[in-house]
Amino acid sequence: MSATRRSMLGAAMAAPLLAHFTGAAAAATAAPGTLGTVSEGWVEVRWTAQAQALLDRFQAVVEAVAPAQLAQDAQGGAIRFPVRSGQGDPSLADPRGAHGDGLLDGGVEIRTPDGTVRVTDLGGALQDGLASGKALANGVEVGHPAVVRPGWDKAVLRTESVPLGRPMKVRVTDVPLRPTPEMVEAFTSTFGEAGLTTDTVLGHLTAEGVYTPPRS
Repeated sequence: MSATRRSMLGAAMAAPLLAHFTGAAAAATAAPGTLGTVSEGWVEVRWTAQAQALLDRFQAVVEAVAPAQLAQDAQGGAIRFPVRSGQGDPSLADPRGAHGDGLLDGGVEIRTPDGTVRVTDLGGALQDGLASGKALANGVEVGHPAVVRPGWDKAVLRTESVPLGRPMKVRVTDVPLRPTPEMVEAFTSTFGEAGLTTDTVLGHLTAEGVYTPPRS
């Protein structure tokens, strides 16, 4: 497997990890003081049987890069990442409007018989229902616009009941992550037909953190 193919595999399998409830696009254009902050947070992505089949095709093994943690059980594999920093608007009334910026600690290492891809410095962008991402793959910065589309209509959102303007714990679960046409095209051009379509659910996202609203 060439270095390009290894990097593409790493980026494709890491794509769901970049699709957390904060992102970089909106923060770049937001007026100062209009976004809240996220603290004490974590993001977990549990990959599906379809994603595992892609890993198996390339004899790939997934490991977590600390402080991220790998979990493997009867339901499959998952990786949980601490949130290093984040700001944005979780759009509690309608999660489909969520946007902001954020970085995750730790990373993921994908080993195949032909080489290893180590993906760290995970960052993401969530805007207009599309999630893009950036990361370091074996020390080289890679970025992929519009990699996954989170299914926010399927999300389960839970929040604490607190006075208006106070920090609150926010948890979103069971968000399906599907590749965008751009991601499917890039993956297919690199690896050939792999059964990956825009209907393929690569993983399910769960995220939790303390959201502090901006000062009014």
